[in-house]
Amino acid sequence: MSKAIPIMIQGTHSDAGKSAIVTALCRIFAQDGYLTAPYKSQNMALNSYITIDGKEIGRAQGVQAEAAGVVATTDMNPILIKPTGNYESQIVVHGKVYKNMKAGEYRKSFYDQGIKLIEESFKRLGDKFERIVIEGAGSPAEINLNDRELVNMRVARLTNSPVILVGDIEKGGVFASLVGTLQLLEKEDRHRVIGVIINKFRGDVSLLQPGLSWFEEYTGVPILGVVPYIDNLMIEAEDSVVLSQYTSKEDTSKEIDIAVIRYPFISNFTDIDPFFEEPDCHLRFVRSVEELGNPDILILPGSKNTIEDMIFLHNSGLGNRILELSQEGRFLFGICGGYQMLGNHIEDKMGMESSMQRTDGLGLIPMKTSMKAKKTTTLSEGVVTYKDKEIPVTGYEIHMGESRYERACDSFIRMKENKDGFMSKDSNIIGTYFHGIFHNDLFREVFLNDVRASKGLDPIVERASFSKKREEAFDRLAEVVRENIQLDEIYRKMDEFHKVKG
Repeated sequence: MSKAIPIMIQGTHSDAGKSAIVTALCRIFAQDGYLTAPYKSQNMALNSYITIDGKEIGRAQGVQAEAAGVVATTDMNPILIKPTGNYESQIVVHGKVYKNMKAGEYRKSFYDQGIKLIEESFKRLGDKFERIVIEGAGSPAEINLNDRELVNMRVARLTNSPVILVGDIEKGGVFASLVGTLQLLEKEDRHRVIGVIINKFRGDVSLLQPGLSWFEEYTGVPILGVVPYIDNLMIEAEDSVVLSQYTSKEDTSKEIDIAVIRYPFISNFTDIDPFFEEPDCHLRFVRSVEELGNPDILILPGSKNTIEDMIFLHNSGLGNRILELSQEGRFLFGICGGYQMLGNHIEDKMGMESSMQRTDGLGLIPMKTSMKAKKTTTLSEGVVTYKDKEIPVTGYEIHMGESRYERACDSFIRMKENKDGFMSKDSNIIGTYFHGIFHNDLFREVFLNDVRASKGLDPIVERASFSKKREEAFDRLAEVVRENIQLDEIYRKMDEFHKVKG
């Protein structure tokens, strides 16, 4: 029997708050002295995290490992699914690209291999850790998928885990979704549910009490907590569904307006998270020329299908508007796929991301990008020379493409053995393969102060450390969850279940 005692968090639907509850429990268990690991057998996400050995996992599991104070490994997310379009996804196994597969093919031919991967990775974690917090995906009541699912109750059975079901009250109908989910579970699986947590509650809990009492009497399943909605929680999201909560409108009360293009296959949008914490920045996601307006900074983020997202820019008119903003001297910043779009041409003759073989880019960088079969995944570091300042930076790279300049250009980052990116003479156009570039506090400070100077504004010095604020966010999340769940009861039921089922 594994020495690790697991607990699994499942939800009534996507974005119910499973990732946040898992992150909180990872922090709480670590605070209580347990060596803790997160685990998600199969993750579908376009936000990635690079492990210390240069492999790719879901960003949520990387962040959860940070909350637990441990080094992330691919055992924490052995299977990563990255949609590329046309009902096809790139399958990443233990951090490396396996192949592109359509949904039907994946369900039919990958299932047995997936079961083996899940069992092996969990066993390795179980031999190293004392507590494992497992995250499900979507809902365990997807009856059309449950015969071959690899991420919910199948995993609970394989790992002998008790389950806490999370419902999101903010979306409405939380009791109906909780009761409905429980009723659609197989009898064996329903007995695994040791309780439920109602998440994102706003208001007076006493007004909810009649519903809580009714639920416990009707289902026989205890309420283990009501977690309040937590404003301004600076912990990275992984699911693009959360983008709908962000505005596209300008805010004149902030001195710097930052627009991020939200194309259809946007990925690694957590690159821009530090700007949410800057007092002078208003950040918004835009999908049309009308929404774009006249930002001070325009960011082209990562993309999982660069050619089709570039075609979206052309067809929507955003491409022409971006060129106008460039001519007006606005700051343009492209990261990974966004960097590739700033070039002259993008080719994918091997069909690595798209069925389209070629498209023109924006032509702002004399560069051609070709998609290759080998995927670059690495942690990187270097030095940026910006406004006569030498700034050390770190980041990570995840890309299929190889970019070549068609004439000599100034690079953005100097590394030990090569260079990365592009920076125009006036610094108004920058492109880089470095994800996480804005997480570097000194570079972010210098860059934003350059933008401020262009607007005739005084600089802001010694901006807050993003990494410090994230650590504070982990502690704040853990504190709120600890205060609003029956932690002793959860510990008791975990031990009890482990003894009986183990």
